[in-house]
Amino acid sequence: MPMVIVNGANPLATNWWALALRGLAAVFFALVTILVPGVTLAFLIGLFGAFALLDGILNIVAGFRAHGDESRWWSWWLVGIAGIVAGVLTFAYPFITVLALVYLVAGWAIWSGVFHIIAAVRLRKYIQGEWLVGLTGIVQVAFGMLLVLAPATGALTLVLWLGVFALITGVLLLIAAFRLRSLQHRTASGVLRHA
Repeated sequence: MPMVIVNGANPLATNWWALALRGLAAVFFALVTILVPGVTLAFLIGLFGAFALLDGILNIVAGFRAHGDESRWWSWWLVGIAGIVAGVLTFAYPFITVLALVYLVAGWAIWSGVFHIIAAVRLRKYIQGEWLVGLTGIVQVAFGMLLVLAPATGALTLVLWLGVFALITGVLLLIAAFRLRSLQHRTASGVLRHA
């Protein structure tokens, strides 16, 4: 059965660049945390706050661009709001304890991961390889649960875990973004994919 996209490209495909920017931000965050693991906790808090804030803003932008589509644009807004709240709280309380930071990062990762899994289920109608977005969500949820189960980890361990998590997430987001870009080009040229 052919999949037909009426009136142009799918909103998820037209926002591929937002996903790519999120992937690049995650990879940058990962490289800083992995290559400089002795970074101070204050810098880590600021870096995480900026990452969560940027991720939240980009999700809200994607939600606005998808508004009016039959898709659940509000899910993008919920993830975006969670990222912005995590970022603002991080900047408002820069001297929170490592334990509080662990729970903040864990909660954000689980929340964001659940919505990536939901997005993957929706993407299967439009692209092949939607499992990459789902895998991103699974990695995020697993990372969050690991932090919940081991909250007393040291700051250096948290830095390395965050770095590995962000690197995996960033690479998966970049791959998914370029697959969505491919969908946009196929849709623009009138090529239909059979389900």
